[in-house]
Amino acid sequence: MTGQDRTMPSEITRRGLLLVLSSPSGAGKTTITRRLIERDPELGISVSVTTRAPRAGEIDGKHYHFIDATRFERMVASGALLEHAIVFGNRYGTPRAFVEATLASGRDIISDIDWQGTQQLQESVRSDLVAVFVLPPSMTALEERLRTRAQDSAETVRERMAKSADEMSHWAEYDYVIVNRDLEHSVAQVQAILTAERLKRERQAGLAEFVNRLRSGQ
Repeated sequence: MTGQDRTMPSEITRRGLLLVLSSPSGAGKTTITRRLIERDPELGISVSVTTRAPRAGEIDGKHYHFIDATRFERMVASGALLEHAIVFGNRYGTPRAFVEATLASGRDIISDIDWQGTQQLQESVRSDLVAVFVLPPSMTALEERLRTRAQDSAETVRERMAKSADEMSHWAEYDYVIVNRDLEHSVAQVQAILTAERLKRERQAGLAEFVNRLRSGQ
């Protein structure tokens, strides 16, 4: 939220949090992310950089920052990325400057990245991180979603399905796990997680002083 959570007294401020959603391809993390952004105007999105080519309908700077491998390597070398990983032969990363500035201002960020990137974030920004893993209801449903969205060739769908079991093996590394049987219900679950995390005691700077003033009768 922008600087000050509407549910908090003016004496209490809050540092932003980084909400990360991960899942096997096709399980719904990107769709859930987009729904949350539509419904919560105070929730910003971290736009990743990637070396892969844009898919149909994707806009540079909105869905991803599409860059070449040379520029990506320069960003890695200069420490400009909070995390980076290779996924299906393409490189992805989270720009550091935007995330750090946004969290310091008290706003929250949502990002959908894979387990490799989440592991790195757990080392670099653990106190700011809220990690959610999204599981499909079944492997049959996962394959159907991949085929229905028609973004990938049949061969790519097979590759994604083959890798999904390995991706799902990392579920226990996350703070929360949801099963995406119904999109609206899944969005509501992540919204509930976000609300609870925003109210965590350790995220509220000035809370102790506020309580002490209440106890003293002020």
